[in-house]
Formats: sequence, C-alpha cells, structure tokens
Amino acid sequence: MFAKIEPVITEKTMEMAKRSWYTFAAPIDLNKNELKNLIKDIFKVEVLKIRTVVVKGKRRRSARSRKIHQLPDWKKTMVLLKEGQKIDLFDQA
Repeated sequence: MFAKIEPVITEKTMEMAKRSWYTFAAPIDLNKNELKNLIKDIFKVEVLKIRTVVVKGKRRRSARSRKIHQLPDWKKTMVLLKEGQKIDLFDQA
C-alpha cells in the first residue's frame, strides 16, 4: 500500500514542531493505525500519539465562467514523536 502524505507548513505547525508535534495532510480513507505505520516507515521515527481531523473542502468560484467548484475533503494528521526524534522537513534553518 502506498499513500501520499504531505507536510503542512504554517507558522502554527512550525511552532508545534518545536514541541515534537508534526502535521501532515493525508488521504481521507486512511485510519490512525495505517497513518502511524506509514509515518513510521517513511521517516523512521517512533510515533507516540496521533490525532486526526477531517477538513471539509472549500468552495471556489471560477472567475471567467462563474461556476462553483468544490475542493476535495482531506484529513489533517498531527503526530507526537518520541523524545529526541525529529522530522527534517520541519527543521528551521
């Protein structure tokens, strides 16, 4: 099974990363156990806690045709790592 997860980089998530909470955008059909194993395999870290939130897709209007499009729903995943471990994608230079 291969699923695509992407880091969510905002000011708030960068502050959370300093406290070992890392945030990712994940497919909506994955459950917590699958997400935990996926992050463990990709980044070679130990996940202690995982929290998920389903974010509803926004509505966007096309400027030319004035049609309204619905963006897809996605799952925000926040993971707490073991003390001393980190993910380099969130490292501030």
